Amino acid sequence: MNKPFYSSEGDDLLREAGLRITRQRQAIARVLIEAEDHPDAEQVLARAREQDASVSQATAYRTLAALSEKGLIRTHTFDRGVMRFEIGNRPHHDHLIDVDTGEIREFVSAEIEQLQRRVAEELGYEILAHRLEIYCRKSG
Repeated sequence: MNKPFYSSEGDDLLREAGLRITRQRQAIARVLIEAEDHPDAEQVLARAREQDASVSQATAYRTLAALSEKGLIRTHTFDRGVMRFEIGNRPHHDHLIDVDTGEIREFVSAEIEQLQRRVAEELGYEILAHRLEIYCRKSG
């Protein structure tokens, strides 16, 4: 998967959201940019506090809300009802969610994309956006 396009400091991300750049917000942005999983708000807060112990829960939640509102991060509510986050400028991908472990794997399939377009066209539609979440369990 390609790395996000924002600097590791996260200043660009914060500027795009119209947020003042502070050490606390930089820590939150850095967590989101560097995340290889889909952290929930508490995980974002804990990871940000590893970088800057002064990050408050209120700052974390307000920053996540502002970034989400501007479309700079994507929110997902997978099977357990917990909102999870990922940086918004990543290339399109789908998600495979292990219902036993909660592990979330990203994947890209040209075959699935083609099939979705074909089905939409056959039914007289044009796809504007879509999300594919596959809930599964390891076999064997």
